[in-house]
Amino acid sequence: MADNGSPEEFLATAVDAAKKAGEIIRQGFYQTKNVEHKGQVDLVTETDKACEDLVFNHLKQHYPSHKFIGEETTAACGASELTDEPTWIVDPLDGTTNFVHGFPFVCVSIGLTIGKVPTIGVVYNPIMDELFTAVLGKGAFLNGTPIRVSSQTELVKSLLATEVGTKRDKLTVDVTTNRINRLLFKVRSLRMSGSCALNLCGIACGRLDLFYELGYGGPWDVAAGVLIVNEAGGLVYDPFGKDFDITAPKVAASNPFLKDAFVEVLKQTE
Repeated sequence: MADNGSPEEFLATAVDAAKKAGEIIRQGFYQTKNVEHKGQVDLVTETDKACEDLVFNHLKQHYPSHKFIGEETTAACGASELTDEPTWIVDPLDGTTNFVHGFPFVCVSIGLTIGKVPTIGVVYNPIMDELFTAVLGKGAFLNGTPIRVSSQTELVKSLLATEVGTKRDKLTVDVTTNRINRLLFKVRSLRMSGSCALNLCGIACGRLDLFYELGYGGPWDVAAGVLIVNEAGGLVYDPFGKDFDITAPKVAASNPFLKDAFVEVLKQTE
């Protein structure tokens, strides 16, 4: 099969892969899990590995010349250098801790970058059967219906999502909770769903107004979600006002109205 497919073709292939991986996640979700520790609280399961193999095999079959970056393989092989080549960036199971606990915020995230630009984004939550998709320049969709970011203009009426991360040393925990403490006075309420990719999709469809995360796993957490947010009319940026870098472990997202005020508040917590 030719590697240089159309964006629509790339999307269809990615959706197929996500649906197949989603089936494995759905089956495993209701069963006893075999859990390994990557770190103190960072977990990995047999399902993570099975899903990554399935997704990569599916994509490689269609696009043998493309590059691949994945959470489980890259961590092992260290080949996470993002080049201009077409590169599939995959998180086979975002929300592993949720998966282990039977908390239904889990998803497969599949992004394709071409020339380092996110071009295809697919995030699928098989437990809630929500499929978020985007193609560069073509808008963002939830189960085939177009989605838009919220039109909220005031921080004080905004719903904020973040994550506490996986480090449990006192310094990191204090910095993290102090930041949250200060933000709680500026927003309506706070959510921690346990999935970076689904938080970005929450911004894209307007169920969340603000999101930031510092110290997430890697580009596989954001590669698909960044495009989905952008195509839904939202913005993805560095939490402290610098240029956003898909390979740097820090991200913020919101609608365009809230960005300046949000960055201003985040800078005060830096």
